[in-house]
Order: sequence, then C-alpha cells, then structure tokens
Amino acid sequence: MKREQAWRIFASEYNDSKIEIKGEGEMVPSYIITPLGAKINRVFIIGVLTDVENVSDSGDFVRAHVSDPTGVFTLYSGQYQLDITNELSNIEVPAFVAVVGKIRTYVPEDGEEMYTSIRPEKIIEVNAETRDKWIVETCESTKYRIEAYLEAKKMNEPKIDDLIKLGFNSNLSEGIVTALQSYERIDFMKYIQLIKESLEFINPNKKNSYDDNKKIDRKEIINDKEEKNELTDADIEEEKAIFKEIENNVLEIIKQNEDEDGASWDSITEKCEKTGLDKDSIEEAINSLMDKGLIFEPVLGIIKTT
Repeated sequence: MKREQAWRIFASEYNDSKIEIKGEGEMVPSYIITPLGAKINRVFIIGVLTDVENVSDSGDFVRAHVSDPTGVFTLYSGQYQLDITNELSNIEVPAFVAVVGKIRTYVPEDGEEMYTSIRPEKIIEVNAETRDKWIVETCESTKYRIEAYLEAKKMNEPKIDDLIKLGFNSNLSEGIVTALQSYERIDFMKYIQLIKESLEFINPNKKNSYDDNKKIDRKEIINDKEEKNELTDADIEEEKAIFKEIENNVLEIIKQNEDEDGASWDSITEKCEKTGLDKDSIEEAINSLMDKGLIFEPVLGIIKTT
C-alpha cells in the first residue's frame, strides 16, 4: 500500500478541521480535510514540546503538546507504540522536536464538534534553526493551498480535473473541492495573516522603546470605537502591530532578567511596568508567549524562556 504524504501544516489550520473522510474496509486510510483543502492522513510538524503527561494508571498512555507560532498540537501515544511512548516520556521539556504522525479525531456523543490530535510515529529532538526552516516551508505550503482555494473560487463549479489542469496535485485538488462543499465559510484571510505572523515570529522587527502616552491614548480611542461598533480593518491591524511590539518587549525583559531557573512573575511585571506597560497587557503578552512556546512556567510563578 502506498505510504501517505506527510503534510506540513500549522496547528491553527489543523485544529480548525471539522471534516473527516472515514476509510471503509480493512487497511483503508481515513483523512481529515482542512479548511484550505489539505487531505491529510499523516503530518510532519516541528515545534516546542511543552509538556508530557501520563493519562493512564499504568503509565503506558501519554498526552503531550507541541506548540508552533499559530497554536498547539495535541499528541497521544500508547501501549501499541511503546518505543515512541517511552521516547516521548524521556524528553526533557521544553525541547524543539520534529514529529511525523497519523491523524486522530474525536467526536463527542453530542456530535457537535470534531477534535483533532496526532498519534506520533517518529519523534526526534531538533534545534531552533531546524524549527525555523520548517516554519518557512510550512508558510510556503499554506500559501500553495490558498492559491488553489482562490483558483477554485473563480470556477462556477469547482472540479478536481480542472484544478489538476492548473498544476495542483490530485490530493490537494480533491481536498479543495471537498472543503468548498463541506465548510460553510472559509476565512482564507485568517491564513494569510497566519503566514505573515509566522514569518515575523522567526524574524521579528524589534523596537527598543514603547511610547506609553501614545499607548494610553490609542487604547481609549479603540475602546470608544468598540463601544460604537466603528472599528475598521486598519484599526485592527494597528492593534495587532502594537500587541506584537508589547510581546517583543516583554520577551526581551524576561531574557534580560532570568537566571538558569528563570525569573519570577512579580519581577517581570515590575520591570515591564517601568517601561510603561499596564498589568493587563503584560499578562496578555505572557499568556500569548506561552501559547507560542517561547516561554514556559517550570514552577508556579516562575517564567523561563525555551
């Protein structure tokens, strides 16, 4: 049987998937269809392994999380792949890891939502440079799917053969047509922004100062516009840029103040407040940096960079 392609995909797109094509018969593969039309049986991901937790009394079934710039993948490994389970359990977190694995899905009894995870087939520790290269390659793969999606949207009736004639491979062409038929609305602009932010993640445009007065004035304007429902796309983009700057400043302060054990939450907050940031913005930035796998909390109240 042909070995399935291992797709490079960001956590955000993978976790947004709500469609599964179940294989019928013995050894027939199942697939999930992502909003951008990836028809996935296997994935290749690289990110920060942030935690590994035993979820059975015997210790032979574990759950782990791997973060990329867009979100978090959930991994499950059990007794039928003990080598991988043991390998996963023995990695000291946080660590950059590369994972090849099979799709997993779970639909609760109410059937209202599908949850995705990964069953790892192979896992190895890698370095930050390898992770950054994966981000660039995954941005390119995501862009390719967006292009296919936009071409299909131009068609009166999207067909697999027509997409193949345009140069897109058969797997993606099938996935795109299924996605357009199955998802009520696909927000492709979300994934364009995801590409932009992922590239900024590995090459941030750092700034060394933050204008506190400008920040306060801007916040008052935004709050007023939100109340009046007058926010524009330009306002939203500017808010994202401002938050990105706050994140970079908070991360830099953590790096400057941590020792080998990390830095206390209180000391980070105090240093950040001296630069003009308020507590809400600091907490929001720290939580976002944790989600991205750039920092973690080894002990309650202690923050450390990865």
